This record gives sequence, C-alpha cells and structure tokens, in this order.
Amino acid sequence: MRILKVNTYAPDSPLYQAFGPDVTFDIHRAGAEAVAPPVAESCRLADAVINCAASLPIGVEPDGFERCRIVVREGVGYDNLDLEGWGARGVPVCNVPDYGTTEVADHALALTLALTRGTGAYDEALRNNLIPGWTYKTAPLVRRLRGATFAVLGLGRIGLATARRAAAFDMKVIFHDPYLSNGAELAVGYERVRSLEEFMARADILSVHTPLTEETRGLIGEKTLAHAKPELIVINTARGPIVDLDALASALRERRIAGAGLDVLPQEPADMAHPLIAAWLAGDRWVRRRLILTPHAAFYSPSALEDMQRKAIEVIVSYLRDGTLMNCVNQQYLKARP
Repeated sequence: MRILKVNTYAPDSPLYQAFGPDVTFDIHRAGAEAVAPPVAESCRLADAVINCAASLPIGVEPDGFERCRIVVREGVGYDNLDLEGWGARGVPVCNVPDYGTTEVADHALALTLALTRGTGAYDEALRNNLIPGWTYKTAPLVRRLRGATFAVLGLGRIGLATARRAAAFDMKVIFHDPYLSNGAELAVGYERVRSLEEFMARADILSVHTPLTEETRGLIGEKTLAHAKPELIVINTARGPIVDLDALASALRERRIAGAGLDVLPQEPADMAHPLIAAWLAGDRWVRRRLILTPHAAFYSPSALEDMQRKAIEVIVSYLRDGTLMNCVNQQYLKARP
C-alpha cells in the first residue's frame, strides 16, 4: 500500500520501515507557510493520504485521488479536511484523537500558572533591569488558585485531563458541554453548567477544549465575553478561530477581562498586523504581561510526536489490511451515499 503524507513537517521516522515492506511512503514536505500541493501523480497513486498539518488543506480535491481508500488527519482537529467531499467518494476520513492528551492538558495548566503565578512576567522584568525588577509587583495577574473557578469548555478527553489537573490545584471545576449525555457530571464529579452565559459569568479561568465547527467558530466573542468577570483569564489550546481575536483584544484593552494565554490563533503563524498581536509585540501597557502566546506547541513532546505519526499509520494499515475502521469523523456523509 502506498501512503502519501502531505504537509509533512517532522523529520523522517523509523516508523516508515516498521509496518512491513508492503507499506511505502511518498513524503510531501511543507514549512510553516502554505506550499505547493502534492504533484498529480503522487495523488493518483496513493492508496491512503495523511495530512500532517493542523491548518493547511491537502491542496488537491478528492477527485484527484483515483485509488485513495482512506484519509487520516495526523492530529486531533480535522476542520481542514473536506469531510463531505471524501464521503461522497465513499472514503472515510479519520483522525488521531488519542495522542498528546496529557501534553495539551499540561500546557493549558502551564499557561494558567504562567499568568497567575507571574513566572513569565518576573523573568522578563529581571532580564530587562535586574535590580528594579527584583519585586513581586511586576506580575499583574498573580492570584491564589485554591478556590478559584476553573471553567472547562468541552469536556472531552483533553478537557477532562485538564479538569483533573485543575482540581489537583484545589480549584473548583465547572464545565459546559451540550453534547455530553445526562449524568456525565456524576461520573466525573465536576459541576455541569448548562447555560453558557452562567458558565462564563462564573469562570475565573476559562480553558477552551472544543473542536472547531461552524457552531464553535467565534464562540468566545463579544456576546460571551460580555458575561465575563473582569478577573477572567482565557486559555485556548484547542483551535484558534474558536476565540474571536478582535473581541478578545477589546475585552483586554477595556479591562473587561484580565488576561489570556493562547497556543492557537485564527491565523498561524500570527498575523503581525492584527491589533492584539501588534500590541503584544510592541509591549503596549494594556496587554503587556497579560497575554502569553505559544506557537501551536501544546501538542508537542518527542513522545507525543512519535505517537501521532505511528497512530496515523496504524489507522490506515488496520483499515486497508483487515477492514477495521477507527476514529472515523465523516460517518454521516458515508451513510448519506446513494
């Protein structure tokens, strides 16, 4: 079987030889920016496709893949894949939901701690001017975490892992997830808040863990932030477009919320012309030490990267060798075929 890996950014892996001589790979490499799509011949010959990028599309329409029988997003999010188009061809689209869960949860707490314990702010102040910077006053968002309300938006695998970590810091965990069945709150032991408005109003720290869909795009925007406390800190390690960056900038500038930690952005790499990003780069007073950015790195550890690559290949090999389909995310379109 021939597997085409599109938008590959990781180095070549020993995994490419680990699945037997009948599994071969055609590697299409990409950088951080959009690049040329894979060549037509590679697409035509591919039995399976892996899209390694979180935001870049494959770059070729499904009709360009004559032999392809399965598509896998090498990661959790799959909003950059044409679920309906592949489904119309009878091709399942799958993801890799079971890697990096602990890394992303750790990262969400790391962003929370960096803001609420001031570690980044203190380091910056000391590097800029050691003696005047030797004071606790340079970190504006430091607070006691014990007893704070940690609000998890989307209590899936990563959301639950994050909630468990927040609870270990003696924070009160609440969650909002309209897609969890009744009684889920009894199983996890956290308080369920069904009203998004109430959920936002109670949150001291909001941690976003929903997939990106038309329903969640811009969900954390002017309407929801209008219910927030001035003390709110927004943490996003899910998908950038879930948080409306314009609304977040306004809320920060007007001190309607306290701060934010963002691992993901609507445009990646960051749009330096956006007012929030420009203010962060310039160190403007209204955002300085209140906003932390990381480069869509929450998923990463060497172990997680290996897991992600291996599991993506396993999904393909299991399906093409014995028909076992795992993690299919376009089932509704497959069922809708005539």
